[in-house]
Amino acid sequence: MRCAWAEQSDVERVYHDAEWGIPVHNDRLLFEALALRGVQAGLAWRIVLTKREAFRRAFHGFDIARVAIMSDTELAAVLADRGVIRNRLKLEAIRSNARIALRIVEDEGSFSAFLWSFADGAPKVNTRGDRDPMPVSDEAAGRMSATLRKRGFRFAGSAICYATMQSVGMVDDHAVECFRRR
Repeated sequence: MRCAWAEQSDVERVYHDAEWGIPVHNDRLLFEALALRGVQAGLAWRIVLTKREAFRRAFHGFDIARVAIMSDTELAAVLADRGVIRNRLKLEAIRSNARIALRIVEDEGSFSAFLWSFADGAPKVNTRGDRDPMPVSDEAAGRMSATLRKRGFRFAGSAICYATMQSVGMVDDHAVECFRRR
């Protein structure tokens, strides 16, 4: 059995089975997760998942340094790309957030160390049944959001931060019945 949310589409099922909740410590992958969760705001996650490869192409594989130096011309090309979700504010935020992420790397040594500090360096394992509601935030996500926003991040509210934490294994929210549960 897998988490009920992952049974809605093939793309969600594959994502759940292969990625969701597995601890990630790679700066590029963590930046991608946070960026895509920001893009998701107001949308179903499966929509973003179906466009993830287009986002990776458009944003140079989410290489933080490369995204940070994207020109306005490059960003305009992304806005014209039908393969991505063409929301100007969200796409501009990815570039500006990359610039801030570079400063975080300079200050903290890595984006990973910075983000994982909000999870005290280890995954938090929640206990919930498949029929129990999925949390949308917690105290750690609230702290992460406040810190990121204070630094200038956009599209980094507590729900976005919590979804990112779930995605990258900082929080294990697999239902107790799920075969992926630790």
